[in-house]
Amino acid sequence: MSALGMTADAAKNRANRNRKRVGRTRRPGIDTPLWNALAARARVYLKKRGAKSNLARILGVPRQRVSDYFVAGSQAPDAERTLQLLFWLIARENLGAIETKPALAE
Repeated sequence: MSALGMTADAAKNRANRNRKRVGRTRRPGIDTPLWNALAARARVYLKKRGAKSNLARILGVPRQRVSDYFVAGSQAPDAERTLQLLFWLIARENLGAIETKPALAE
C-alpha cells in the first residue's frame, strides 16, 4: 500500500471517529435519571436471596445480566425488558401494599 493510500485511510478513520453516533444505546449514569429511579426502586426487592435469579427468569436473560443492570450499573435492558421490569415492580409494590394492610375487623 502506498503512503498516499495509507494517508487516505487514516483520514477516513479519523472522520469516522469524530462522527456523532446517532441511535446509540445509552449507558446507565447521570444522563439516565428515569432508569436510575426505576433501578433504585427495584433494588429494594432484589435483596432477598434468589430474587435476582427469579427476575432473570422472568426477563429471559442470564442472572449475570440482572446483576449488570442493578449492581454494576454497566448495562440497561432494552425497551421490552424495561417494560417487563416495570410491570414486575408494580406487582411487587402492590403485593407489599396488600401484605401490610391491617386486617379488617369482622
